[in-house]
Amino acid sequence: MQEIKCPHCGKEFTLDEAGYADILQQVRDSAFEQQLHERLELAELDKRNALELARSQAAAELQRATAEQQAELQRAASDRAAEVQRLQAQLDAGETARKLAVAEALGAVEKERDALAAELAQAKRDTETEVERIESTLTARMQQQEAARAAELQELRAKVESGDLSRRLAITEAVGAVEKQRDALKSDLERAELEKQLAEKALQERYETQIKDRDDAIERLRDMKARLSTKMIGETLEQHCEMTFNQFRATAFPNAYFEKDNDARSGSKGDFIFRDHDLAGLEIVSIMFEMKNEADGTATKHRNEDFLKELDKDRTEKGCEYAVLVSLLEPDNELYNGGIVDMSHRYPKMYVVRPQFFLPLITLLRNAALNAMRYKAELEHVKSQNIDITNFESELDGFKDAFGRNYDLASRQFQEAIKRIDTSIAEMQKVKDNLLKSENNLRLANDKAQGVSIKKLTRGNPTMQTKFAELSRGDDASDA
Repeated sequence: MQEIKCPHCGKEFTLDEAGYADILQQVRDSAFEQQLHERLELAELDKRNALELARSQAAAELQRATAEQQAELQRAASDRAAEVQRLQAQLDAGETARKLAVAEALGAVEKERDALAAELAQAKRDTETEVERIESTLTARMQQQEAARAAELQELRAKVESGDLSRRLAITEAVGAVEKQRDALKSDLERAELEKQLAEKALQERYETQIKDRDDAIERLRDMKARLSTKMIGETLEQHCEMTFNQFRATAFPNAYFEKDNDARSGSKGDFIFRDHDLAGLEIVSIMFEMKNEADGTATKHRNEDFLKELDKDRTEKGCEYAVLVSLLEPDNELYNGGIVDMSHRYPKMYVVRPQFFLPLITLLRNAALNAMRYKAELEHVKSQNIDITNFESELDGFKDAFGRNYDLASRQFQEAIKRIDTSIAEMQKVKDNLLKSENNLRLANDKAQGVSIKKLTRGNPTMQTKFAELSRGDDASDA
């Protein structure tokens, strides 16, 4: 039992341990409630600050990622557009260069002949002009010197006729000097004439030699062409093409495959298959070749177009990129005699050539394929960059999804904690109300206890009054 003194009225009353603990808990609850409110306010402030910081960081990260992605996409788009334009320009330039090379190859001999003829004519004209100029210059100089000499002789004769012997001697010496000068000029003129003749002779011999060399070269070309045609007719066109390729295989095509097509499982086969590879073993270009020739006495003449469909079928079945028909058919057709003929309007990636364009066409297609491989590598690099951008976007989306899930989970947990705190506050409020009610009941009980007296207790109870009276008298007697 604890005795409690009221600080207001000064009365004392007794409480058991449970009541004392309740009052003590009530006093502590007031301080706890204040601390709890302060901590709740701090927690709410921290929560708002954390949410604002998370929102600002997420917005900044999203904005930065979006800006970087847009910049990368714009750069990639501009690079792709520039690369496409450059590729198209190079393809156009390659086509133009191919046509120019064919045209230049066809007119090389004629241009050389015309150039030599024009050079010879110009040289003759230049020589004649130079000879005429030298002759006119020398003639004018001789005339001037003769006139000067005649005037000096006339003057000397006049002096001799009017002068004395010494003057005659001086005139004789002067005449001798003039004659020597005349002889020297005459020898110079003869030497210049000789040099002119020698120059004309050397120039004529040089151009005669050039003309002879040109005629010999033309004759050798004609003879070579005649022997080559004889060889093609005597042997097969296939053997000629194979021999031509093998002559340049080691230097120009060290990693190339050029063999006869012996696979006839599909019912047909081409003549030769060409495949070239780089040092890494990757295929650069592949060509299916068909060689067609016929003798001049053949009754039924074939056309090149008769073999294009079958050649395209062989190219497709053997997995080759290009198809080439090497043909001596239609010898009078200017279309095929002009050079490399592109038949892509009939069948994809198909050409018809004469045998002399067999190796140049392989070289052109191989070089174009090498450039295309470089462009393909660059395109693959651009594609890998696009894949990296896509992966970055995916990772960014994954980060945003994971951040959103964690944010939702944290928000739910925070709301749950707030709800539990609110529940605890409500429970504490109920406890507080009960304590206040208990305090009021204790106050009433105390008031009632203070109002209790013997008189009030024995009122209306004669028996208890008698007993208390006896006890009072007994106490008074004992005191006396």
